[in-house]
Amino acid sequence: MALSAIALCSRALLKLGAASIASFDEGTAESEVCANLYPALRDAMLSSHPWNFATGQATLPLLAAAPVADYSCAYQLPADFLRALSAGLGARGFGLDYRIAENRLHCNVEDGVVLTYVFRPAELNFPPFFDQALIARLAAEFCNRLRHAETMGGRYWW
Repeated sequence: MALSAIALCSRALLKLGAASIASFDEGTAESEVCANLYPALRDAMLSSHPWNFATGQATLPLLAAAPVADYSCAYQLPADFLRALSAGLGARGFGLDYRIAENRLHCNVEDGVVLTYVFRPAELNFPPFFDQALIARLAAEFCNRLRHAETMGGRYWW
């Protein structure tokens, strides 16, 4: 079954014996912890491995501004980019010498750069095995924050 971000967080909270949430904007300690920690934890889990469900390729657009040094061309990274795996030319998605700097791909090629990368898919496209791994990671990270909120009388403490 495909789970939303709220459902993933709620399952992590239930593992801890905490109340589940229906929204990130509820104003409870649980919803505040989830809203603040979930995006970074999701992206960390996705970028930690070249998951098949989160790996894609894109032909990158050349930018007008060249890098300051070392390379002659800069390319725009995709909006959903999390981690580069390789870059290549034309029909090859690998073999190109490049660097990711300043949120751009720098290289010495002027046309047809193909990037193989880890992207951020919608939560509904996560496979069940990833859902379970993410829920476990969320529960581990939420645990201390919720314990602090409990000792502070229900107020969230960073």
